[in-house]
Amino acid sequence: MDSSLQSIIAAIASFIVVTCLFAVTFMICKAASKRQRVLNQQRLPVRTTRAIRSRTVPDNNHPKKDPDLNSITIGESATFDPALSKVSIEELVRATANFSPELIVGDGSFGYVYKAKLSSGVMVAVKKLSADAFQGFREFRAEMETLGKIVHPNIVKILGYCATGSERILVYEYVAQGSLDQWLHDTSSSSEDDVGLSGVRFPLPWSTRIKIIQGIARGLAFMHSLETPIIHRDIKASNVLLDENFVAHIADFGLARRMEGSHSHVSTQVAGTMGYIPPEYLSGATMATMMGDVYSFGVLMLEIITGKRPNFPFKGEDGKEIRLVQWVHSMVVKEQYVEMVDANILKSELKQNEVMEVVTIATMCATENGKIRPSMEEVVQELDGIPTT
Repeated sequence: MDSSLQSIIAAIASFIVVTCLFAVTFMICKAASKRQRVLNQQRLPVRTTRAIRSRTVPDNNHPKKDPDLNSITIGESATFDPALSKVSIEELVRATANFSPELIVGDGSFGYVYKAKLSSGVMVAVKKLSADAFQGFREFRAEMETLGKIVHPNIVKILGYCATGSERILVYEYVAQGSLDQWLHDTSSSSEDDVGLSGVRFPLPWSTRIKIIQGIARGLAFMHSLETPIIHRDIKASNVLLDENFVAHIADFGLARRMEGSHSHVSTQVAGTMGYIPPEYLSGATMATMMGDVYSFGVLMLEIITGKRPNFPFKGEDGKEIRLVQWVHSMVVKEQYVEMVDANILKSELKQNEVMEVVTIATMCATENGKIRPSMEEVVQELDGIPTT
């Protein structure tokens, strides 16, 4: 037999033998592992087995309780608006067609927002929180009672809540025109509530954008000036809603945290949306601060001015990818203020000095050095000097 043929046959035979050995070894190990798992399950204490069973098989014959509440039964609702009757979980299920995807009008932090019409005829926005939004019912109720007391023309009001078992549902006032994000970036619309010609959103005029910026600033300044200040932590275009007069309403307090005492920060993990998150958070800071909100607001101002998303890179003049904040800084260096304004805005609406003033305020807020950012009260004072029509 030819020597090369013998070598090939020998190689094939060796491969088959090695493959068989690996297969046998794998089967032996798998069987041993399965046997060990069975033994471990048999050694589980009875109380652990019962705990596992109680988590996977709910007992519908008894009301659910939260150990945080010291035997207070979960299954309650509350309203903070005297004009709104107490709503039940059953009514909210009916009003949202069992939380139908067709009624979703927003996707906020920790849950979807649904449009709903209550039996009283009142239109509301219903937010169904995900299970991990709040650790316990006590925390949830305290947070809602605090936020429910906030009344400001530039903050979406929480009308009430429902809670049962693991479900946490918030009821907000309904703001007809939808989110600022939609008006800046989504020109199509199938909603009857959207103002526009033939179901299409028109580009927001310059004066309307300034009005919206001023409203957001006032709402944030109010939150920061409370006796127990509130840090929003997720200021962005999709968390600003517009009413029929295009007045801005800050929404989605899913990430908001109250600051106790005289502290200027609250200890919590970094949160927010990429593009809006202040650089100190990305550098490892674990303290949420009011200056973090100021940075996010500055970035949002630049988004409103330019019509460009801060969380997506785009091509600059040299063809290379660049992000919004860096691009604005490069345009400021070249003193191209009007040129950076959203192309959908008529240039006849713009005044060089006015645009420069607005951009300057935005870049002051969105500076990397948090220590030199202005407070929101200072920002409001600066913006109030800019006329709107």
